[in-house]
Amino acid sequence: MNSVCCNMLLLNVFFLIYSIFRNSFAFLIFFPNQSMSQISLKKHCDVCCAVLQLKELNAEMNELENLSHLMLMSKKMREKCYKLQDPIPITRRIINHIYMVSLSPIHISPAERCPQGQLLNITGPRVYTAGEYPGSYAYGAWGRDPKPAAGKENWYWLVILTSSNIYSNYVRLYSSLSALIVGVSNVQIHSSNPTTNTIQGPNVVMYGDNLYYNCYNQDAVCRFNLTTKTVTTLQYNSKGNFCHLEECYPYTDLDLATDESGVWVIYTTKQDFGNLVLSKMEEGEPLALGQTWRTSVYKQGVTNTFMVCGVLYATRFISKELEEIFYSFDTATGVERFNIGVFIHKMSTNIYSLNYSPVDHMLHAYCDSHMVSYKVLFG
Repeated sequence: MNSVCCNMLLLNVFFLIYSIFRNSFAFLIFFPNQSMSQISLKKHCDVCCAVLQLKELNAEMNELENLSHLMLMSKKMREKCYKLQDPIPITRRIINHIYMVSLSPIHISPAERCPQGQLLNITGPRVYTAGEYPGSYAYGAWGRDPKPAAGKENWYWLVILTSSNIYSNYVRLYSSLSALIVGVSNVQIHSSNPTTNTIQGPNVVMYGDNLYYNCYNQDAVCRFNLTTKTVTTLQYNSKGNFCHLEECYPYTDLDLATDESGVWVIYTTKQDFGNLVLSKMEEGEPLALGQTWRTSVYKQGVTNTFMVCGVLYATRFISKELEEIFYSFDTATGVERFNIGVFIHKMSTNIYSLNYSPVDHMLHAYCDSHMVSYKVLFG
């Protein structure tokens, strides 16, 4: 726009000078009898007028040049302001940097992390039992301790939600799979203050002779030591249950999972826009979250999660007969996959809890009052 204006001014100057000489020449032709002094006077007047006009044009051009410079500076300032007002690219770079730093060391080979190989398929069910209370309680969880206390290597644990399908006060321990199927409970343990330390929701795991669960009426993880009967808590911020198209599973704000390395917490926050967040639980005191990873899978499109060798797997509802393991996130590399395509053949419509046992490479599911287990195949 400014270059066009300058060009137009230059053209005006050119035509002005041209008109001066043209007029002078025409004066000589049409008035040949005029004296040279008259002609010189006329020419002098024309030149003076031209000089004045040129000065005016020069002033106008300088003004336009200054205006052009100001507009260029304004444009640069707007671009800088825009970059300052739009922090998304910078934020993403910072998040990606933090995210990559938070990953486990990538020099660990898959064989070292998971000697049996990667998850290839699920077969079964291998176990299908109602246990001690057939048909009575739809929600619960069961499994084995990956790091059992001495003498409890073959034991199984069971937590059933006996109050309103929400709460439980007891942990039932069985000395063998046969004892669990028959319903012969060796030990029943509850905390000293059942109201305060009540188990809430079906997502429960056991690791190192400690029961991990969602604390009663709190956004917190509780760790209940089965030997000392003491409870320690860890506050967290999670919003959003597991869901499928027909329903959401109540009180599943957080999921807990165990694998070869320890205990994991799977949850979401408003800041993560409902996507799954994965955190590793630190062993020891006080109870604390360690490394955290953020995923791009939406929690309410997921029905359950479990961990195998530091890899997060997520399932989704396909039909009343099928559940699909469709997603994985490798904490060592940060690689996400949405094409796992491993199917679980269900014995009932809903799987309310799902947990992997590295002790026997089984997936333990609690489904509408029944305990079901599946064999995990690696390769």
